[in-house]
Amino acid sequence: MLWPFGSTWRPVRQRRRNTVDLRWLSARTWTRRWYPQGIDLGMWRGRRTLAVSWFRQELSGTHLASRVTLVDLERSRHLDVLLAVADEDGELQPAPIHAGGLAWFGDRMFVAATGRGIWEFDLSDIREVGGALARHLAGSRSRGGRATALVAVRTRVHPVTLRCSYLGRVFDDDGAPLRRVLIGEHRTDDSGRIGEFAIPEGADGGFVEEDRFSPGIGSMQGAVRWGDQYFVSQSDHLRPGALWRGGRSTLERDCVPLPVGCEDLALDLDAGLLWSLGEHPWRRVVRGIPFAHLGISR
Repeated sequence: MLWPFGSTWRPVRQRRRNTVDLRWLSARTWTRRWYPQGIDLGMWRGRRTLAVSWFRQELSGTHLASRVTLVDLERSRHLDVLLAVADEDGELQPAPIHAGGLAWFGDRMFVAATGRGIWEFDLSDIREVGGALARHLAGSRSRGGRATALVAVRTRVHPVTLRCSYLGRVFDDDGAPLRRVLIGEHRTDDSGRIGEFAIPEGADGGFVEEDRFSPGIGSMQGAVRWGDQYFVSQSDHLRPGALWRGGRSTLERDCVPLPVGCEDLALDLDAGLLWSLGEHPWRRVVRGIPFAHLGISR
């Protein structure tokens, strides 16, 4: 079993003048089958870890599988965890979700399931599977390749009265994480909404909506909040993405661009970075933008 990090390939950490970039040194930098989407940070086996979600599809657009890649931020090693659901017979099937956003709370990983609420996965009960089941959960139609895989199984579905395209974390003014998330809608026009929800403490609770607003920004891909400051990502096809930040009613476009094909956002207050990522083949990067570059004083 690959504990805690044992994958045979790894992203390379490239330090540039204004950003910290992670780039994939494998076929996933250009493949049109797997697409990166969501991002968040947490602790995995005692190490600071970045989580990146992916969905797999056929070239026709048919969904095949989803996964989360856990990246050790100090060593740049990584491992993949496939996302699965149990069917009526208790058999594991690939999780059929776009995985457009992540929110990581301890052993609980919340994943945006576009149009179907928020799905919760238990990271304390990761299983190792092999053979045909491993290939099936990875969406592989080939008989060769993957011998074993790590799998996280869905434990709950949280209904939410929004489209649930993405979700992001919420921090108070002092940088302490709150048990809240922002859940937003990706719309090509400016009708997308962002709601703030308290996450359930136990197994019986559901997401409780605390706030909702429409910032009037088209093609939103991610949102996080730090105190009274919101950060929102906006994609623009094959052009660099835009970062909007400010108060709820005073969001302004920042001059610092986001990656081409930008997706979700995550705040790394320990390292002083705002993380985002790009989804397009050959332009894929996981990028940390220093707060100093954004003119933010910690």
